[in-house]
Amino acid sequence: MEPPAAFVPAPTPVPASPARRLLTPVGSIAAVAAAFAYVGSVNPNHPGHYPVCPLYAVTGIYCPGCGGLRSAYAVAHGDLVTALGDNALAVVGYGVFAVVMVGWIVRAVQNRTTRIAIPARWWWAIGGVALIFSVVRNLPFGSALIP
Repeated sequence: MEPPAAFVPAPTPVPASPARRLLTPVGSIAAVAAAFAYVGSVNPNHPGHYPVCPLYAVTGIYCPGCGGLRSAYAVAHGDLVTALGDNALAVVGYGVFAVVMVGWIVRAVQNRTTRIAIPARWWWAIGGVALIFSVVRNLPFGSALIP
């Protein structure tokens, strides 16, 4: 007779191979690199290639993402000054993404687990920064932040 399910020991997890541990972070980097390559080859500064921001089209207000494609285009061409002028918040996001990916790859190579979980207070902080960025870039003294 078989013991009840509650008393059956859990199977021992099999450690993933190094290649398997690297699959997700390397795949993520490859997808982002492909997106940057596409944006870098199709200039968003020329009208007609990408859709217009709906918020800007309807209200004339710049959202936190306005200028993000132009910023990515400038980063893809190695022009960090122009990228910061187009959307400084996006450039910070690109940097944060790069740091997280490097950390993830290092931990995967060291056979350490990686759990990317952002506490609620950080989400609130990120939202607050995006809101402040949006408000400031739409005010006269924040004109330097306009793409």
